[in-house]
Amino acid sequence: MEQLGVKGFKAAGIAAGIKKSGKKDLGLIYSQVPANAAGVFTCNKVQAAPVILSRERVQSGICQAIVVNSGNANCCTGDAGLRDAGTMTRSAASGLKIGEEMVLVASTGVIGEPLPMETIEAAIPAMIEALSPQGFSNFAEAVMTTDKVPKTATGKGSINGKGFKITGVAKGAGMIRPDMATMLCFVCTDAKATSEVLKATLVKAAKRSFNRISIDGDTSTNDAVLVMANGLSDAVIQSPDDLAVFQKILNDILLDLAKQLVRDGEGVTKLVEVLVRGAATKSDAHNIAETVAHSPLVKTAFFGEDANWGRIIAAVGRADATVDPDKIDVYFDKVQMVKAGMGCGKSVEAEATKVLKKKDFSVTIDLNIAGGSAAMLTCDFSTDYVRINADYRS
Repeated sequence: MEQLGVKGFKAAGIAAGIKKSGKKDLGLIYSQVPANAAGVFTCNKVQAAPVILSRERVQSGICQAIVVNSGNANCCTGDAGLRDAGTMTRSAASGLKIGEEMVLVASTGVIGEPLPMETIEAAIPAMIEALSPQGFSNFAEAVMTTDKVPKTATGKGSINGKGFKITGVAKGAGMIRPDMATMLCFVCTDAKATSEVLKATLVKAAKRSFNRISIDGDTSTNDAVLVMANGLSDAVIQSPDDLAVFQKILNDILLDLAKQLVRDGEGVTKLVEVLVRGAATKSDAHNIAETVAHSPLVKTAFFGEDANWGRIIAAVGRADATVDPDKIDVYFDKVQMVKAGMGCGKSVEAEATKVLKKKDFSVTIDLNIAGGSAAMLTCDFSTDYVRINADYRS
């Protein structure tokens, strides 16, 4: 297994006592030198205090640490919430002996409850003491909420013969859809890149990964993806070719993490790629892919392993897109279920049902109009999803 550690970075994750379960709930990533930084955040109009604070601070293009708690979102907590987010960064900065403005913050968990600041402040010295180059696995556990497993990915690259590494950690299992989804992601690299390069590559990578997934169609108030580059390797991103190398690895890591998010979704038993091709425009293809991926009726059919292509056709028809019903083809993996808008018969449906019994499969919708295409990653809706979310606060 590839080691997660990146040159010059340390991480930690501990049980501070925020969660009643006693599981890890407080994490820290620290760079031994100031790092260039960038971030993208939720598009939800209701935004948590840590999102507001980190969005403001990351504009400087530089940071040295990120402190994160799970179990409490610190959202809809008013001025006190903003003060608490600032206190978290100030306490971490004091222990690390760096400026408060060099620390970003993120939170995830229940909305509307104040942070237990005495508990958090008391635990920060132990968290700093636990920092280690091998601490990313513990950090990944500390940021989990309803996640069943921690999510990490790492990759290596080379620029002009100089090696570099990128490691990412993500959390999320519900409230997931495009617009940044409830997810957090933290990326560290020892490559040397400006904050402008980091922001441009991050936006592109997120657009192809986190903004193309759906678990339940809900968006969160706390989403953030933050990237730090400390430049401690000899790899320097300067030319367009250098940029392309870095972009590909970042794309791969974020897509890997996005797939892990969907696979570990609340109650999920199926990972489904919705592919749309032949649309009048790329925008039309995206709208159709998103409508099908979010449809509760489509997703419950996936859970029931029911090749109910009528639900897919209906979702296609209500998307904001040009559609000719007499031209639509639908495939489950390579099994064609619909040709020119009509079903291909019961014998084919039996083959399609076999596809739906798999854990991973694709649904391809060909509009046969022009060349527009798009893709989304989605999942099924199970009875466990309802149970998990009905009991979330209990």
